[in-house]
Amino acid sequence: MPARHPALALLLAAALPAQAARPFITDDARLTTAGSCQLESWTRAESGSTEFWALPACNPWGNLEFTAGMGTARIEGRPDSHDHLYQLKTLFKPLETNGWGWGLGVGTVRHPGVNPGPNLLGNVYAYVPMSFSLRDDQVVVHANVGWLRDRASREHNLTWGLGGEIRLTDRVLGIVESFGDHRHRPLFQIGARFAFVPDRIQFDATVGERVNGPHSSRWISFGVRLTPDRLF
Repeated sequence: MPARHPALALLLAAALPAQAARPFITDDARLTTAGSCQLESWTRAESGSTEFWALPACNPWGNLEFTAGMGTARIEGRPDSHDHLYQLKTLFKPLETNGWGWGLGVGTVRHPGVNPGPNLLGNVYAYVPMSFSLRDDQVVVHANVGWLRDRASREHNLTWGLGGEIRLTDRVLGIVESFGDHRHRPLFQIGARFAFVPDRIQFDATVGERVNGPHSSRWISFGVRLTPDRLF
């Protein structure tokens, strides 16, 4: 994220990811296809650093999605850092067209280089994702509220996110989003998602920065999401 910690943007408002469907940080009240898995991978570049993430997620039983993936950050003048993310997510009310849905996600991000040892303890988080469908899914709004415990500082942070996807064509969605925590100025991003193969392969791109932040806080990201049909 723009705050120089390679996992923090993902954790603010918990996204984390499976996290939300790329390119959102704010999560949605949806799960990957029941009986299948998906892969989301992306890169994000800002002044002096670049991140690479790969987050596979599976939903074998229909209402419990688990994610296990990792990211690498390359920051000028420092050794590469690596982060491992593990997350569980379930829905109490699935999102329906012209309706709403909500659920619960919990997870941890571990930092082997920072927290050596067999347990690799890192940040832990929990959040509630909510989604609202408007105008036959032409507009879908996502909102998160959550909690994050930063192990290094021992601080407890309130996290939040608010995002919208607007259907521009049958294959293109516009993306607008803001997210953050109660200790820092919020971040925002805008972009688009393109369905190369509808419901199977998508590409996305965004630009973002911290609200009223320096030019160096600006980033650009590119991602891909693969969602095969039922696998098991």
